[in-house]
Amino acid sequence: QLHLTMTEKNELTKSLEMIWKERQEKESEMKREISEYKDRLLQAEKEHQDALTEAKRKNEVEIEACQDKMNSLEHFISSQKLEIEHLKSNKEELNNSLKEANQTLGELLKTKVR
Repeated sequence: QLHLTMTEKNELTKSLEMIWKERQEKESEMKREISEYKDRLLQAEKEHQDALTEAKRKNEVEIEACQDKMNSLEHFISSQKLEIEHLKSNKEELNNSLKEANQTLGELLKTKVR
């Protein structure tokens, strides 16, 4: 009976050791997988941050280009307004000169008719 009990105890001990070893192997495997997932997550976060940084940089460059274009257009509009004012002034001067010339012509024609 004692021999049977000892044999049974040895078998149970071996079984328990195998279960313990399997559990440790599974735990080790799970830790390794968790570590891999963490590494992948960190890599994905880094790639995401890099993409955001690049998109921000591109947007800043595009905004600066748009601002430069807008400034250029504002300068062009300003110069066109000045040109329009200058042309209006010239037109007014020409109209005045034309009126004077017409008056002089009218006076000359009156004098010639007499």
